[in-house]
Amino acid sequence: MAAPGKRVLLHVGTPKTGTSYLQDVLFRNRELLREHGINYPADRFDAHFLAALDLMRLTWGGLETQAVGAWDRLAEQVREWPGTSIISHEILSTASPTQIERALTSFGEGVEVHLIVSARDLVRQVPAEWQENVKHRSLVTYEHFLEIIRDPQRDTRIGSWFWGAQELPDILDRWGAGLPADQVHVVTVPPPGAPKDELWGRFSRTFGLEGLDLDLTAERANPSMGVPETTLLRLINKRVTPVVDPPDYRPLVRELLAHQTLSRRTKSARLGLPPTMHEWVQQLSGTWVAEIEQRGYDVVGDLAELIGLSMGTFTDPDRAAAADLLPASLDAIKALLVEASRLRTSEAELAREVGELRHDLAVAQRTPAEKTVQALERRRWGRAALWLYRRGKISRSA
Repeated sequence: MAAPGKRVLLHVGTPKTGTSYLQDVLFRNRELLREHGINYPADRFDAHFLAALDLMRLTWGGLETQAVGAWDRLAEQVREWPGTSIISHEILSTASPTQIERALTSFGEGVEVHLIVSARDLVRQVPAEWQENVKHRSLVTYEHFLEIIRDPQRDTRIGSWFWGAQELPDILDRWGAGLPADQVHVVTVPPPGAPKDELWGRFSRTFGLEGLDLDLTAERANPSMGVPETTLLRLINKRVTPVVDPPDYRPLVRELLAHQTLSRRTKSARLGLPPTMHEWVQQLSGTWVAEIEQRGYDVVGDLAELIGLSMGTFTDPDRAAAADLLPASLDAIKALLVEASRLRTSEAELAREVGELRHDLAVAQRTPAEKTVQALERRRWGRAALWLYRRGKISRSA
């Protein structure tokens, strides 16, 4: 049996609800958390992502090869920890019932599992999900994406993933089916204009982190891009997809261009939901809110925030003018040139180091006679002696 008080706080998303920031804070403070009886088992920042890939047997641009056995290693650390353990990754929201059963069983017997689902209104989630698709090499236009998610069949790759990650009642059904209502926690994302620390305050209360002196400086995040930047990235995808392999796409396009460059252009038009879809998403969200209220889950925040408000003027990313793309394009070119320069410098340094190593290896492999000759050649009298020796040798051979 598990030790008294042994708990697992299992955060399964949803995507684009501050999850990257939360995970970064937990990872950076894992030693401090352990001092307070809280285990965030991770030896690298993406450890829980790899564990989720392993649990769900997902392919992810080659990263799945690094994920083999990751869930079992994570679960073992949870079983060995006597207090509270936290697991967090948003792609867990799409797990199947069979995968969920495996996950919950892997924690061992007698563990009190608390399910945590963070949620944001569909008015913001729909465009955010399309942008995430673009950041993962998608060529699908925004208009087509909206058609796909409105298809009631939901049998396409994009449609099934979107609803698997966003349909709150279904996620709560799959993950929380065997849990008491008071062990299921729904954390709502505050609306635009709320205090910047409001979402962290809600996470902090839910995970029992209040009162801990944590370093809240984020090194990793998943920032959003504006309309012209997202349009530009989709056009880049059309050119690079046939020639850039996934392992190279992630650091160069997704990280360097999308996260580190284009997302910093904060003055461009924000991606939003077409006005024609507002009524549909608000009605759907209203049914979700009513269902969650009826189930009696612990809600941190306000379920009314899941209805969503209009985001103002809509700018269609499928019809962005070339002139609007130019500034973002120039920033992208600059970032790539700076990175190319850095890589050239690094390549030259590596070539120098390899040259030195080869020289040292050649010296080490020389015979004693070769080493003696090399030592004599470094001295004036030695060179004279070698000259006399070689002259005499030539004379004798003649």
